[in-house]
Amino acid sequence: MGRRVLCLCMFLGALFMLFSAQNALVSSALTSQLQEEITRINEEGPYIGLVIPNSFELNPLLQNPAYTPSENIIDFAGRRFRFGSIGDKPVILVMTGLSVINAAITTQLLLSIFNIEGVVHYGIAGNANPSLNIGDVAIPQFWAHLTLWSWQRYGEGPSNTLPLEQNGDYTRNVGYLKFGDFTSNNVSWGDSFDNLLNRIWYQPEEVFPVDGIPEQRQHALWVPVDYNYYQIATRLKKLKLDACINSTTCLSTTPKVEMVERGASASIYIDNAAYRSFIYNKFHVTPVEMESASVALICLQQRVPFIVIRALSDLAGGGSSDSNEADTFAPLAATNSVKVVIEFIKLLPLKSPKWSPM
Repeated sequence: MGRRVLCLCMFLGALFMLFSAQNALVSSALTSQLQEEITRINEEGPYIGLVIPNSFELNPLLQNPAYTPSENIIDFAGRRFRFGSIGDKPVILVMTGLSVINAAITTQLLLSIFNIEGVVHYGIAGNANPSLNIGDVAIPQFWAHLTLWSWQRYGEGPSNTLPLEQNGDYTRNVGYLKFGDFTSNNVSWGDSFDNLLNRIWYQPEEVFPVDGIPEQRQHALWVPVDYNYYQIATRLKKLKLDACINSTTCLSTTPKVEMVERGASASIYIDNAAYRSFIYNKFHVTPVEMESASVALICLQQRVPFIVIRALSDLAGGGSSDSNEADTFAPLAATNSVKVVIEFIKLLPLKSPKWSPM
């Protein structure tokens, strides 16, 4: 089956199954001293888990006076878990590193080891929505992983059943991208072109919820954020955000917080205007990046409330009025994402309600 599906991200499903036996797996790798330390720390919880992609998104929070660090730091499995508080809420900070696989591993470790009541994932993202601007902070209702594909053989079309489709492994319900539609040389409007790459069909993920039957799969594509968290986040729409990096470098628009419909993740840095337009028009996606869907899928399977807050650093593929885009404005976007996260956490009740999907 693996030879027929040309998508490395299929490996993500195997990771989810690997971590389903979470407690036994983690305990066997922990020393008795570390287990005692974790038990002591968990008694001070529950915590809000802050899952952060990279150091340039982590550092603005570490340096923000609203974050109060504690002396507790736990290093485990290549991750560093930092403890502190924002307002009266105890928090754990952990950096994932790049890509959907790192984000999935880190989030599962966080939820397996520590007493977590909810997850807030934040950072920067590319933008697929032409109505929003660099520096805006997007808070989507739904997240999907959009690089789990069935790549159709040349010569077959939408009416042809995909391999293993009848077994329920793959589906044509989500839709496809046809490479021939993106031919650019001497194309007249309405012409039809073929391409040996044919089509990719988008697929939902297999999920195995903790309250489900082991080894009995379910499927999920658009994973909803927690309803209560989303409602709280709507109170941030008038929050004032930064527009300038310094006295000479400013955005041409004033950044704002926007509640949007959808965000998408893939192990791809999207800097292509044609694909940006395609996923926006087909899926109504705004932020595009590499981690959030993994956080969403892990939290869905573990029934843990979560929300994702992403500041837009560039218009994917170019075309905005601001030059250099991500290279110039990524630090500003990171700062704005931290500002929104801090205010969001301050609004949370001391004890958050139980997981509640949108």
